Amino acid sequence: MIELNKSHPFKSTPPPNFLPVLGRVKKLYILWYGYYQSLPKVHRHSLGQRIDTLFVEIIEAISVASFLSKSEKLPYVRLATRKVDTLKVLLLVLWETRSIDDKKYVALSLQIEDIGKMLGGWNGQLVKQNSPVK
Repeated sequence: MIELNKSHPFKSTPPPNFLPVLGRVKKLYILWYGYYQSLPKVHRHSLGQRIDTLFVEIIEAISVASFLSKSEKLPYVRLATRKVDTLKVLLLVLWETRSIDDKKYVALSLQIEDIGKMLGGWNGQLVKQNSPVK
């Protein structure tokens, strides 16, 4: 039986065992979600919504890849990488239109850059593992 902490009902529950990259994206999404709530209305329901959707799609692609065999992972890792690249561009537009301040943009973009590197490393590893040995 799980004991629940009165101040937060899930405090005593152990965190799920995520892949490091998935844990990073999840944590970054939570940061984004706080920023998303305070976006100007003009972008909250357009660009902000698209960015939010991209985050969810990235989480989904990485989650799916984590359960597949090594030979099946590559398309999902590449999909997540493409979505991360799109996310970078859309966040830049959000910042250039002054809908997000410098501090928030830097906080998001630095972490997105790291996530992109992690996905790139995973992609390289999968390509190597799935290459025929000569």
